[in-house]
Amino acid sequence: MSLPHPTTDQISLPIVLAVLGDPTRLAIVRYLASKEGVPLNCSKFLDLASKTNLSYHLAKLREAGVTRSEAVGTSRLITLRRDDLDKRFPGLLDSVIAAAGTDPALPAVGVSEVEVSA
Repeated sequence: MSLPHPTTDQISLPIVLAVLGDPTRLAIVRYLASKEGVPLNCSKFLDLASKTNLSYHLAKLREAGVTRSEAVGTSRLITLRRDDLDKRFPGLLDSVIAAAGTDPALPAVGVSEVEVSA
């Protein structure tokens, strides 16, 4: 099943800013940026919200063109659309992520992750 995503030219600044104005969605973007280029299963964000609420936030990010969601079996892999956002709005994502990185009011993602040493 293919999910709809806006093209680069369809990404709208007011919509991106509105989507990033939510603390949960901003925390998701901050975490995706820290794992740059690595597709993450949506379960990585369960610390932030219930499954239903998380689905809503991930859909809003996808519909705004901030993330790409790929259905793989029963999972969804989420990536940040950094190249598309940088092409459309140069420097915007870096500025938002830099500001979010120092905001203690944002919820933490991945706090329940356990590191496994080899």
